[in-house]
Amino acid sequence: MDFTLPADIERLRLRVRDFVAAEVMPLEARPEIYDQYENIRLDVLDDMRAKARAAGLWAPQMPRERGGLGLPVVGWAAIYEEAQRSIFGPVILNCQAPDDGNMSVLNKVLKTDAEKDRWLQPIIDGKVRSAFVMTEPHPGSGSDPGGMMLTKAEKRGSKYVVHGRKWFISGAAVASRFILVARTSGDPRRGLSAFLYHKDDPGWRIVRRIAIMGPEEHGGVCELEFDGLEIPEENRLLEEGDGLRLTQIRLGPARLTHCMRWLGLAKRSMEIAQAYVKERKAFGSTLAERESVQLMLGSVAKDIQVGRLLTMNAAWKLDQGDKAQSEVAMAKVHVADTLQKAVDTAIQLCGAKGYSKDTILEWIYRYARCARLVDGASEVHMMVLARAYAKKGDEFWKWG
Repeated sequence: MDFTLPADIERLRLRVRDFVAAEVMPLEARPEIYDQYENIRLDVLDDMRAKARAAGLWAPQMPRERGGLGLPVVGWAAIYEEAQRSIFGPVILNCQAPDDGNMSVLNKVLKTDAEKDRWLQPIIDGKVRSAFVMTEPHPGSGSDPGGMMLTKAEKRGSKYVVHGRKWFISGAAVASRFILVARTSGDPRRGLSAFLYHKDDPGWRIVRRIAIMGPEEHGGVCELEFDGLEIPEENRLLEEGDGLRLTQIRLGPARLTHCMRWLGLAKRSMEIAQAYVKERKAFGSTLAERESVQLMLGSVAKDIQVGRLLTMNAAWKLDQGDKAQSEVAMAKVHVADTLQKAVDTAIQLCGAKGYSKDTILEWIYRYARCARLVDGASEVHMMVLARAYAKKGDEFWKWG
């Protein structure tokens, strides 16, 4: 097994690392560039995105012919990790959630260049934002969309008419391109379909931007109501009944890109802690010289590296055309836990300074808590793994 990155991807990784260190990380210490939701202000973001594009670091996951870097998923893993060394890195390079997952699935399933020009290209260009509209409040769908989704898209002639409610829709407050999953029949396997709609289409509204512990992505997480939204048949993605299929096409790689970014934040937390314990003295020695501190740092370093190997293995399998469902689930659970462990350990080692806003650790700490919930709670992924093991038996452990 050779985990050495291809030379072109390694050169790109180093360029991203240098760009993030020189251009992006200094912004974190400037409170005036934050918006009210503790993200980078949009006017500052526009300037930084122009710099990223000029540096040739734009949209690593998108095809070259559409303005991206055309990297394989293994390349995403290396670049996303470096981008998220800063809390603002991914959004500046246009590889942030939920846009990266939406761009990827639209690039795969849209059939014509004209469709891609209309729905995909503006997102790649950074001119608009997007949202994936699936999760519903109780008793609707959360982690079980196939069995519990209540939002309906009723076929009337050449249109679908949508009624229902969704919530915790990331980025909805600033999005203009939406991917909607709704029920089109009672079939337990093929009862859902996926559609595209635009923010200016009538028949839907944002009920509220849900307050969360934050910090928040641009556009927050919103509750939406549909009361007669009409979607032309040509704006359906794939065939009627393929909603779950589209969801799986999108969510497998999207879950893994979360892991890639979270590893960057976990490593950054370690960097901050390591720098502090080397300087901080107590009872006659630096904290770094104390065995208890070394054990804490060593444990986190081990878990980060395990997460990187799980993530890269899943990325490699996706590049081979495998769905990598078990591999993505393993990475998602482990890396979510590791991010929380890494930043919690860093805060503990930095003491009051870590708990304060003198570092970005408290930002990462609050952000990290959602990792065990987004794109499927950890318990759901553990259930997926248990089912796979029950089905495959010893074949679950096969090499390759």
